[in-house]
Amino acid sequence: MKALINNSFEIDLSKPIDISIPLSNTDDNPIAWYIEKPTIEPVTFGDWVGKVAAGSSTNFNNIFFNPHGHGTHTECLGHITREFYSINQCLKQFFFLAELISVTPEVQGEDLVITKEQLERLLKGNDPEAIVIRTLPNAVAKKHTNYSHTNPPYLEEDAAHYIREKGIKHLLIDLPSVDREEDGGKLAAHKAFWNVTDVNNLNPDARLNCTITEMIYVNDAIKDGSYVLNLQIASFENDASPSKPVLYSL
Repeated sequence: MKALINNSFEIDLSKPIDISIPLSNTDDNPIAWYIEKPTIEPVTFGDWVGKVAAGSSTNFNNIFFNPHGHGTHTECLGHITREFYSINQCLKQFFFLAELISVTPEVQGEDLVITKEQLERLLKGNDPEAIVIRTLPNAVAKKHTNYSHTNPPYLEEDAAHYIREKGIKHLLIDLPSVDREEDGGKLAAHKAFWNVTDVNNLNPDARLNCTITEMIYVNDAIKDGSYVLNLQIASFENDASPSKPVLYSL
């Protein structure tokens, strides 16, 4: 099955490229921000257990997880504001023209940083609606890493400013955060991307309809270039939701 996007780009819907990391209750699940792995377990009422293998007619599980720390998730500016904003209310469109780039973060002191100059060079003047950043090296271990206390690479503030100035509305990256793991609460890249100058009193030009998706995984077999992105979320009234970004070749 094929579809025409914006009367300009044809995609084959039978060939999705899933760049999300599945959530599981195993040690293979990626983790960030000092929490434990997710919990997926059957509901119990007295002697009744919601599991077919235990005699129930259905499997009936509770799931306990944190969208920010347990895998691929999409967040809105409500992640950093005093006032509540929901990803379910901020993200109302789901198909975008995206550019996938691969970048090797630069060494800056004890950190690895993605810079504005690198993004300028790799985007080559393109102005997509979404940018998908794959960091190098691209070990499969990203799908299972416990990032807590590891100081992963991150985006410098000027790079986030540049993405905003390019008019890019959706930023996707294979790291647990666009900001440094321990930055004293500055969250400079988040604020620069969303154009949030005061988290206690939101400025009128803050970017309510823009999103950041973190902890994706882009297989090496997927080439850099232009794609159509289908950004799928669950309908959580929360600042973030687990998500399933899917690319389609043009």
